[in-house]
Amino acid sequence: MKIAVISDDGTTISQHFGRASLYVVATVEKGKVVNKENRNKMGHQHFASGEHPEHKPGQPHGYDADSQDKHAQMAQSIDDCQVLLAGGMGWGAFDSMKSRGLEVIITDVSNIDEAVKTYLKGELPNLMEKLH
Repeated sequence: MKIAVISDDGTTISQHFGRASLYVVATVEKGKVVNKENRNKMGHQHFASGEHPEHKPGQPHGYDADSQDKHAQMAQSIDDCQVLLAGGMGWGAFDSMKSRGLEVIITDVSNIDEAVKTYLKGELPNLMEKLH
């Protein structure tokens, strides 16, 4: 199993999926982390054209075709992962990641190693109220 965690420094979990600059990917075998690697992550800084597509009335942010395409690009480097841990993200990104088959967990645990260990114990709560 591979667990991707969004981060800006390789140690702590970023609070916003779209702004995070990298993924820390933990490879787990027999319940233990056997490898950790940093992977580049596309983010808002890569899509800085400043243009935001028009939203249809009643359409929540992050569900338009342009946003969904950006989410897909952000997820390309973790196509081999099964789990994604984040400190927060928008509903559009959350649903995009889930549609790619990822189990998405929103957590208030800031340390990556601690969050992964807690997830592997089955004790990491999913704080859906942190979605925006």
